[in-house]
Amino acid sequence: MDAAPAGLSYPFPDPPAEGEAVELAEGVLWLRLPLPMKLDHVNCYALDDGDGWTIVDTGFDSTRSRAIWAALLDGPLKGRPVRRVLVTHHHPDHIGLAGWFQAEHGAELVTTRTAWLLARMLSLDVQDRPNGETLAFWRSAGMDDAIYQQRLAERPFNFADVVAPLPLGFTRIRQGDTITAGGRHWDVHIGNGHAPEHATLWSRDGALVIGGDQLLPSISPNLGVYATEPEADPVGEWLEACERLHHHARDTQLVLPGHKLPFSGLPMRMRQLIDNHHGALNRLVRALDRPHAAADCFPYLFMRRIGAAEYGLALVEAVAHLNHLLQLGQVDRTRRDDGAWMWQQREDTV
Repeated sequence: MDAAPAGLSYPFPDPPAEGEAVELAEGVLWLRLPLPMKLDHVNCYALDDGDGWTIVDTGFDSTRSRAIWAALLDGPLKGRPVRRVLVTHHHPDHIGLAGWFQAEHGAELVTTRTAWLLARMLSLDVQDRPNGETLAFWRSAGMDDAIYQQRLAERPFNFADVVAPLPLGFTRIRQGDTITAGGRHWDVHIGNGHAPEHATLWSRDGALVIGGDQLLPSISPNLGVYATEPEADPVGEWLEACERLHHHARDTQLVLPGHKLPFSGLPMRMRQLIDNHHGALNRLVRALDRPHAAADCFPYLFMRRIGAAEYGLALVEAVAHLNHLLQLGQVDRTRRDDGAWMWQQREDTV
């Protein structure tokens, strides 16, 4: 979901061109890799360790991405080796080339345990057609029948399509750890909701924050529920993480996000991220004065037309918000004959 970026500042309004870098602070370079989707890029960062580099996030594994990294290594990174790859979370646009850096460049992989386990598990789980659990989940969400029939016959997206094989072995980071990179000490604070055990890094000098997808300036990260954990409550986990991380936010910090532009004004942005989802929940529960399937809830959550390209992400986010209302005791659900959950506000709600 989008949120107005009012009150934020963007001191670096021009993103780096392909194969180039922008210096954000001494020893900190901003790089950008392309993505073949509506959100057409991911931000990566290179931290200068003197005798080599720590790379934060990597982009998809593709022939084009590998060629861009080769140009970056020969150009802005001055031919010095990549000694570490720090991955903020397990999503393929962030971890896609981590295994390639390990295998081809001898880099150490640094990430959270959950990120590594999920990425490795999903990379090994290659499917030619959607499995039964996924089909049942789509039916339970009330997926549009035409889209369901189309997906039924299609090869689904697989992590292995865009994520290089991950070798055994990584270095774990967790809440409260401190790491040294780019001539700075960074405190690790863990987020949740968009991805479980999502790492954010906060420079002890107070000037820089590596936010990944937990801290984005003008879009709100997708909070989705999937067949792997259909009763999950990522919205609740997201709100808890935002409230907790908000205590560390300062207006003077430059936030290095996973997408869009580096920005300042983090305290206001954190409040926007929190209020955005509370507003969506309030609209949704008011609309549930009569039963709805998750796929019927898009107008109340997003307040804009959802096209085919956004449908899948919108569906899993609708389920996430409904699951959170169920956790709060504000809605009940019953099964429709076709297997879809029908959600309705409780009589004592609103």
